[in-house]
Amino acid sequence: MSEETRSDTYAELASVGPYGVRPGHALITMVEPHPGHEHAYNRWYEDDHYYAGAMAMPWMFAGRRWVATREFQELRRPEKSAVARPVTAGCYLSTYWITEGRYDEHMKWTVGINKRLNRDGRVHQERTHVFTSFQDHEATVYRDGATGPRDVHALDHPYAGLVLQVVDTENPGRRAALLDRLVTRDLPHRLAGSPAAMVTIFRPTPLPGDRMTYVKQVEGVDTRLTLLWFLDQDPRTCWTHHFADLESLGGGDEDGDAGAGEGRGAGTDRGAGVRVELVAPFIPTVPGTDRYVDELR
Repeated sequence: MSEETRSDTYAELASVGPYGVRPGHALITMVEPHPGHEHAYNRWYEDDHYYAGAMAMPWMFAGRRWVATREFQELRRPEKSAVARPVTAGCYLSTYWITEGRYDEHMKWTVGINKRLNRDGRVHQERTHVFTSFQDHEATVYRDGATGPRDVHALDHPYAGLVLQVVDTENPGRRAALLDRLVTRDLPHRLAGSPAAMVTIFRPTPLPGDRMTYVKQVEGVDTRLTLLWFLDQDPRTCWTHHFADLESLGGGDEDGDAGAGEGRGAGTDRGAGVRVELVAPFIPTVPGTDRYVDELR
């Protein structure tokens, strides 16, 4: 393909299709560098992969890296998690927003570029994907109503922390009921007066068959929800009072006999049809630095 033809193709692609700014999709990836490779992994991600493997791609318009030092890892719940085994696995989290309606186009690019990066020796192999999936946006609930940053700003606004929460339900119907209850009742109750400014809710989508072999297929496509809590404070300063009982979020039945943070706990009551599989706090990395690398173990 000639240079002129490539340029014409870019112009054609830009002139059609969705081009809003709503984060209709996300890439959420929690990774564990192998012991002894923490520094090399961080430098690879900071200096190359964050850009070449993410932000340089079409329709991926915002991103942020987060880190869980050992202190944060030890706050995670539940002890037996279907997401992270052990629950402390996955000390780095990267989150990216993708333009609504552009998931398919982005996926074609990301599969192609990652195959090229791998072929060119620009993929760090000494790591394990603990929780990696592309996800579709379901809802955002705000603490302050129309005041403050929107979800489109969430990965650029200087939030002091983030809590990743993964919830499994026993069937798709339970997930729909849970989503409705979270949006209309549980999350507004939780957010009022809390250090969390917003919660974004996503549902996972299956990875393409031609994905890289080191990334396993997504689990819980029909039954799982992923919540990202964006915090104005370092999670350590408010964990006990506001987030230590997030294991119970979603407990109770569809008729509302147990509110957020009270009644039956989703982390322990499988009969409720809802189980919180991970509650994990993070703080933002400092771009271009190795800050926190020596605090992971």
